[in-house]
Amino acid sequence: MLDIGITTWVVTVAVIVILLAADLTIAALKPHHVGFREATAWSIFYIVVAVLFGVWFTARHGSEFGTEYFVGYLVEKSLSVDNLFVFVIIISTFAVPAEHQHKVLTFGIVLALAMRAVFIALGAALLALFTFMFLLFGLLLIFTAIQLFRHRNEDPTIEDNAVVRLARRVLPVTDGFVGGKIFTRIDGRRVVTPMLIVLIAIGTVDLLFAVDSIPAIFGITQEPYIVFTANAFALLGLRALFFLVKDLLDRLVYLSTGLALILMFIGVKLLLHWAHVDFDERVPEIPTLASLAVIVAILVVVTVASLAKTRRDPTAKAHAGSLRAHRTETERNEATDQP
Repeated sequence: MLDIGITTWVVTVAVIVILLAADLTIAALKPHHVGFREATAWSIFYIVVAVLFGVWFTARHGSEFGTEYFVGYLVEKSLSVDNLFVFVIIISTFAVPAEHQHKVLTFGIVLALAMRAVFIALGAALLALFTFMFLLFGLLLIFTAIQLFRHRNEDPTIEDNAVVRLARRVLPVTDGFVGGKIFTRIDGRRVVTPMLIVLIAIGTVDLLFAVDSIPAIFGITQEPYIVFTANAFALLGLRALFFLVKDLLDRLVYLSTGLALILMFIGVKLLLHWAHVDFDERVPEIPTLASLAVIVAILVVVTVASLAKTRRDPTAKAHAGSLRAHRTETERNEATDQP
């Protein structure tokens, strides 16, 4: 078992909070369009921070735990790219001005971290008490992988989000973003701006991704500290990565297929671990280094195949993938017209 003292936990959380606070301060004090050079610099910075932490962690706690951290970080980083697809869809759907996109992304990252912290604590407690949770987590990931593969050529539809529909129905919403404010007053009446609806959409998406990503990394390691840090450092770089690759996301046409394969692989890994623990120790388990090799191979093949596909067919467009089929525009209109 990994022995992490309270001091290490406090220092780690403090560093992450400081990085988040810096992001929030920049977004609040200087709203602006983030260019390619700035996005590149921030992306490199966050990757270097994550790698340096991994190097220190490996030197301090050994290569086995260090490998688990780097594999977990790679899994969460690859899944976070799918987050970017959905963020692009939300920002495009609501036509968020470029100077306010930084704020939306930072809020999404903070909320995602908070939700993942809750799920990590809950997941670690359940796994410690009930070994059959490995079975449930494995089945959840396999189901998610199958659904994502079935609907790999679709995008999540914000109009189908029940929480967003309810908010639009019950809240008075202004037409414009009013300088990026969430609340404002018109003729003495307190109203909300579209920014609140955007944040609600981001929040519900974060919740869905937390449900999938936490079981995925528990398939790599059961150490809460590793799970938390791998998630935190992967998410901290998400804002900069968005501005860096948002124009390239359309070229990753096989990304959703690759993520489905990764989730399926980790789901099978969890099932084997459950069988090894609860049934027979002779049931083989998949080593962490083998997991790293498989995940890296999938990501490399997916990236190369995607770029080759878009080079041959420039009209090919990537999709985020969806866990279910979405209603057509006619079906949504009919549902809206019903009492």
